[in-house]
Amino acid sequence: MKDFFIARAYFLGWSIIRVVPEKIANNLFVWLGKRMFGKNGKSVRRLRTNLSRVHPLMPSDDLDELTRNGVLSYMRYWVETFRSPDWSRERILSTVTVGNEHLLMDPIQSGTSVVVALPHAGNWDHAGSYFCLKGARLVTVAEILKPRALFEKFLEYRQDIGMEVLPLDSNAFPALIERARGGKLIALVADRDLSRSGINVSFFGGTARMPAGPALVALRTDSPLVTAFVSYTATGIHIQLERVEIPDDGDEESKVKVIVQRCADHFADGITHHSVDWHMMQRIWVDDDFVEKK
Repeated sequence: MKDFFIARAYFLGWSIIRVVPEKIANNLFVWLGKRMFGKNGKSVRRLRTNLSRVHPLMPSDDLDELTRNGVLSYMRYWVETFRSPDWSRERILSTVTVGNEHLLMDPIQSGTSVVVALPHAGNWDHAGSYFCLKGARLVTVAEILKPRALFEKFLEYRQDIGMEVLPLDSNAFPALIERARGGKLIALVADRDLSRSGINVSFFGGTARMPAGPALVALRTDSPLVTAFVSYTATGIHIQLERVEIPDDGDEESKVKVIVQRCADHFADGITHHSVDWHMMQRIWVDDDFVEKK
C-alpha cells in the first residue's frame, strides 16, 4: 500500500507540473531546490563532498554556492523531464547544440552501431530525444525502481521519446550485444558502479569505480565508442561528444581497463568545466580517505 500511494502521489505531481504555466513550474522547482539545499540532507552533503574532490582548493563559501547551484541544476532536470513530453519537435531540436556531432550522425545515417558512455550530467533525456528525432535507433538500460509502477512510468516516458529501454538485470548485457550487432545506438550512463564488476579508475586524484559495460559492448561488437557530456545552456543543452580510442594490443581485460580510464578522463574534463551540471549525489570514490563533508 505504501508503494501504491507513493506512485499515485508521484503521478499526480507529474500531471500537475505538465499543465501549469512554465514559469510557475520553474519557480516551484527553484523553491524546492533551495529548500533541499537548506535542509542539507544526505544527498546534498554527498554532492558537496563529490564537488570538493573536483575542486579541492575551492574556498568553503564558493563550494557551498557551487553545491547550491548544482542542486538547482538537478531540479531543472526534473522539471524539464516532467514537462518535455509536451515539447514540440522544433523546441527539442532548436534548443540543442552539439560538438563533434558527426561522431554519432555518421553511424546513425549509415545504419551502423555506436556506443555512447555518459555521466549523470545535464539532461540526458533531452539529448536522447534530440538524436531519436535525428534518426537514431537508441537503446539504453534503466535500473528497476521501486515502486514498480514508477519504473514502468519512466519506461513509458522514454519509450515515447523513441528509446528502447531494457531493465537492468542479467539479461541486459546479452540484449545490448544483440542490439549493437543490429546497428543500434547504445547509450549507457557510466560514471558509477560500486559492484564487484566495476573498474577502478583514477578520477580527480582518487580511486573511483565505473562500469565496464560500454567498453565490453564496443569491444565485442567492434563498434566505435564515444563519450557524451551534457551541460545546460540558457535555453537548452549542449552535448559534447569525444571519441574514445580503442587500444590495439592486450587481452580483453586489459583493454577494458584502458578504455574505462579513458572514458573517466573525458568525464573529468566535462565535469571540471561544467561542475554545476554533474548531478552525482551518490558515493563514487572508493579510496580510503573518502570522507563525507558535513
